[in-house]
Amino acid sequence: MKIPLGNKGFTLVELLIVIAIIGILSSVVLANVSQGRTKAYDAKVQAQMASIRGDAEIYYITNGNYGITTYSCGLGMFADTASGMVNLTKSVNYPVGENTIVCNSDSVTKTYAVSDNMSGTSTYWCIDSKGTSKQESTSLANSTVCA
Repeated sequence: MKIPLGNKGFTLVELLIVIAIIGILSSVVLANVSQGRTKAYDAKVQAQMASIRGDAEIYYITNGNYGITTYSCGLGMFADTASGMVNLTKSVNYPVGENTIVCNSDSVTKTYAVSDNMSGTSTYWCIDSKGTSKQESTSLANSTVCA
């Protein structure tokens, strides 16, 4: 049985069209995966900050204050092992990226604030002793309240 000349297989144009369609679809999928990673990073930062709030309250109940006045994540209540705060304020426990966690506490006003950048950008998630938990455009300087 002879095969007609027109039915031998795909033409070059048909193959190129299929490859182009696959390329377009894969670029859409990769863009969505990248967005998913960014959202996961931000969710991890927000979860860590929520845990800091809980551990800070444990520290306060135990000690009657938020520790010494400090602008370092390695001192005062931020270095406390009993409340677990020391693990939550180490930048190695946050998602990989440009991590800029800032910890401030004031023993006089009995306040604290912590912020960390989100998605490696210039937006920050900030929490403080007043219950504030929000996104900000700047990191904490030497402040114990979110702006």
